[in-house]
Amino acid sequence: MPNITLEQAQLFILIFLRVSTIIVLVPILGDASVPVRVKGGLSILITSLLFPFVKLDASALGFDVATLFLRMAGEVMVGAVIGFTVRLVFAGIQLAGQLVGFQMGFAIVNVIDPANSAQVSIIAEFLYLVAALLFLSLNGHHVFIGAIAESFRLAPPPGLHLTGPVLQGLMTFMKDMFELALKIGAPVIAMMFFMSVGLGLVARTVPQINVFIVGFPLQIAVGLIGIGLAMPFFVTIAGRCFGSLERSIHGLLRLMSV
Repeated sequence: MPNITLEQAQLFILIFLRVSTIIVLVPILGDASVPVRVKGGLSILITSLLFPFVKLDASALGFDVATLFLRMAGEVMVGAVIGFTVRLVFAGIQLAGQLVGFQMGFAIVNVIDPANSAQVSIIAEFLYLVAALLFLSLNGHHVFIGAIAESFRLAPPPGLHLTGPVLQGLMTFMKDMFELALKIGAPVIAMMFFMSVGLGLVARTVPQINVFIVGFPLQIAVGLIGIGLAMPFFVTIAGRCFGSLERSIHGLLRLMSV
C-alpha cells in the first residue's frame, strides 16, 4: 500500500467533490438518464488524473472536522457555480422553446424531459435536443473538461471566494439567459404576432369566418414553418454561446481567485 498522508487524502477528497459536482450539474453528462455509475466512475477517473498536478500548501488544509467540512462545502460551491453556468445556456434555449410553444398554442402539449424528469413543452424539448447535438459536435464536452482542469489552476482548493464581483457575474449570466431566449424565439414570435394581426383583420372584415377554428391549425403550421426557417439562425446563436462559454467560465474563476 502506498504511504498516503493526511494532507493527500484531504486534497483528493476536495478535488473529487469539485469534479463530481460539476459532472452532476453539467448538461448531457449530468442528465438523469445517465447512470450514476457512469458519473461516479468519470468523476473518480478525472480526479485521479488531476490529483498529481494540483499543488496545495499544507497550511491551507485544516485538521479539525469543522474546518474540513467548510473546505468540502466550498469545493461543492465552486463546482456548482461552474456547472450552473453551463446549464444556464441550455435553460435559456428551453425557455425560448417554451415561449414559441405558447405562441403556437402548445401550452398544454408537454412531454417528459428525461434529462430533468419533468414535464416541458414539446418545442422546448426539441430545441434542447438540437442544442445538445450541437454542443457535442462543437466539442463542448471537451471545453467543460478543460474548464475542470483550469479551475484548479485559477482557483485551487480551497477556492471559494464569493465576493461581490462573483455574484455580479452570476447575475450577468442569468441576464444573458433571458436575452438568449428572446434572440432565439424572436423570429417565430414575430411571425406569430403578424399572423394574429392578420387573423384579427380577417375577423373584422369577414365576420362569417370562425377565426378560432381556422386560426388554431394555422398557428401550428406557421409556427412549424417558422421554426424550420429560423433553424440556421438558432444554430448560429447557440454555437456562438457555446464558443464563448470557456471564456466566460475562466473569467468567473479569475474573480473567485481574487
